[in-house]
Amino acid sequence: MSLEQLKTELTIQGKSERTINAYLTHVKQFKSFIKKPLEEVKEEDVKKYLASLMQKERKPRSINLKLSSLRFLYNEVLKKPEILAGIKSQKASQKLPTYLTREEISKLINATSNIKHQLLIEMMVSSGLRVSECVNLKISDINQQEKTIHVKEGKGDKERLTIISQSALDKLNIHLGKRKNNSEYVFAKKSGKPITSKLPQKILPLLAEKAGIKKQVTPHVLRHTFATLLLENGTNLRIIQELLGHTNLQTTQVYTHISKEQIKSIKNPLDN
Repeated sequence: MSLEQLKTELTIQGKSERTINAYLTHVKQFKSFIKKPLEEVKEEDVKKYLASLMQKERKPRSINLKLSSLRFLYNEVLKKPEILAGIKSQKASQKLPTYLTREEISKLINATSNIKHQLLIEMMVSSGLRVSECVNLKISDINQQEKTIHVKEGKGDKERLTIISQSALDKLNIHLGKRKNNSEYVFAKKSGKPITSKLPQKILPLLAEKAGIKKQVTPHVLRHTFATLLLENGTNLRIIQELLGHTNLQTTQVYTHISKEQIKSIKNPLDN
């Protein structure tokens, strides 16, 4: 079986380009490990592969992504569901998502005078955008009157509407007024093409360190922060699900943790 067959099946089933590339990479890695044709694979081969990943201390989420790729291969393409029928997904540890307080958000933004970087931070923390959605955002996707963003490059090619703060819009207009190209993208290189996800992934930890924030700050932490602040404001979980673009409400329920700010606001019953 050629990997081209796998790519064709993924395309036919409407998988996004990102998912297709990820599945192809995972299957290539598996094929390189087992050193035999994919059609001749036995359950024991998959178990040996998983054991090797665990020895390398790969996280459960990473292992489960590779398993999903193999399940698609054997269930949908090679029609051999028995290969992975007895193999269970890894149980991920239930950790509360890291998020920033309002004070930490201010410190992070104030850690740089670069308006483009400030806008990146505010865009993600006030809209809940995934990093890939943020870097591919077009100016025409933002409705400044309604303070909304039409996300067209969402995960799984799903479109949705989310919100944006007035502060982010103010920085957006300053940024657009200062830049020297007429790109359709909000965050563009000199060539006019969109920046890659590597820029926010690189600058956020540096700015966090500069701001004296001890937490590990990533683009996804800003997305967690958006959801947490909405929850603190009493926003319905179903609405948060829509704004984040989650297909399943269970995915959103990770944000139902009680924040430190909520705990601080609880009045002790013995103080009555």
